[in-house]
Amino acid sequence: MKKVLSYVLTALLSCALTLGAVVFVPRDNDSYSKLAELQQIIDLYFVNEPDKEAMEDAAADAMIAMLGDRWSYYMTAEEYNSYVDTMANSYVGVGITVQVNTDGLGIDVVQVTKGGPAEEAGILSGDIIVAVDGQPVAGMELTAVSSMVKGKAGTQVKLTMLRQEQEVEFTVTRRAIQTPVATATMLEGNVGLVRIVNFDSRCFDETKAAIESVIAQGAQSLIFDVRFNPGGYKAELVKVLDYLLPEGEIFRSEYYNGKVATDNSDKNCLEMPMAVLINQDSYSAAEFFAAALEEYDWAVTVGTQTCGKSYFQNCYRLSDGSAVNISIGKYFTPKGVSLADVGGLVPNVVVEVADDVEAEIYYGSIDPMEDPQILAALEALKNR
Repeated sequence: MKKVLSYVLTALLSCALTLGAVVFVPRDNDSYSKLAELQQIIDLYFVNEPDKEAMEDAAADAMIAMLGDRWSYYMTAEEYNSYVDTMANSYVGVGITVQVNTDGLGIDVVQVTKGGPAEEAGILSGDIIVAVDGQPVAGMELTAVSSMVKGKAGTQVKLTMLRQEQEVEFTVTRRAIQTPVATATMLEGNVGLVRIVNFDSRCFDETKAAIESVIAQGAQSLIFDVRFNPGGYKAELVKVLDYLLPEGEIFRSEYYNGKVATDNSDKNCLEMPMAVLINQDSYSAAEFFAAALEEYDWAVTVGTQTCGKSYFQNCYRLSDGSAVNISIGKYFTPKGVSLADVGGLVPNVVVEVADDVEAEIYYGSIDPMEDPQILAALEALKNR
């Protein structure tokens, strides 16, 4: 009996100790949120000094993630500033495109912006960044190195490069750089190749200028390259489609509140054989661009199946400088197709490429006449 009573007493003491740690936090009113309640408990009782900004960022990120929508996301204040630069197709830096070196030596320079500070300083594609301002970068995250290279306009950064097993130092002055949105190249057979990088700021103006430049050089047909194009502004997409297509509906938007809006093209159009290159990394406006041209029988599509993104987002700035991009509606093709419902746009001519070739296409390091998808588009144009 004594042994049993000792067990009971121990259990009661354990409960008493546990229950003694429970503190009721009164609510000010019925609308008091769980997050605010948690914050109050942390402020009152947590033994250390919490990083409130990091906590709020994590909570906001988790709230948006729990919506279950892959296209909605949270941005910290720093990430929002980068987002604004991206959408404006401009940034302050030195003018290089980089990737992590596969041998772990540092960061590869895969492209140097023409006319940019890096080119003027003598940096070449193929150089490997091994240090920024004297700090070694081997093993660092790409985003961390990019942040070190970027900075305020007019300031300098010292880049230590590995070139042919020799270290070379360059001092480069950062400045504002505009990213080209559309570029044009003449191919064999009087074919103009127009690459559209995204549908953000300046897309229509630069795409129109690129088209006009190859037509002036004698182009009799066009290939549009929207592979790896992440999409962008609907307004820019509509202007490009209006310039190319004949009269008719070219786009439909359905909003969260049931509102439906349509965009239409006028009678003016560009009548010549066209093809559009797409792949699994053609998103949103890029895939709707290809789909509209295909549905009007204005172009043949070539490449691989697109992503299938048909939700559109608005960006809402929060009071602390952070922001959320949240889906507020759906897009539909001229024929009323939701690309999300069909898993993306399947091209008329499917052409798969090997991973190494795909990497060359992404970085623009492949000769167009050795690109299997461009060659397939040239062949398809012969039948139009």
